[in-house]
Amino acid sequence: MDIKAIDKKGLIRESYRIEGITEGECRSILLDWALSMPLDADTSPAISALLDYYGADMPDHPMTVVLKQGLQKPNVTGKRRGGRAARVGTYS
Repeated sequence: MDIKAIDKKGLIRESYRIEGITEGECRSILLDWALSMPLDADTSPAISALLDYYGADMPDHPMTVVLKQGLQKPNVTGKRRGGRAARVGTYS
């Protein structure tokens, strides 16, 4: 994958250049990056490519940590309940 095509605005590239950047700031930058992606885009391959390109040389950088977190699948345990059942609950 072409890094310039993945990171068109250069957000990820610039985050690696900012000294003293925090994980929270990196999360904000990653969110901005993700919002600039097409709606139907699968971001996992793009994040993997960014990790390979930038993270290999900077494994302890906060953006590397955030990118790795971005590859993890969410741990969804519950089922969404809508309508009356969500508001009042169930009674036996």
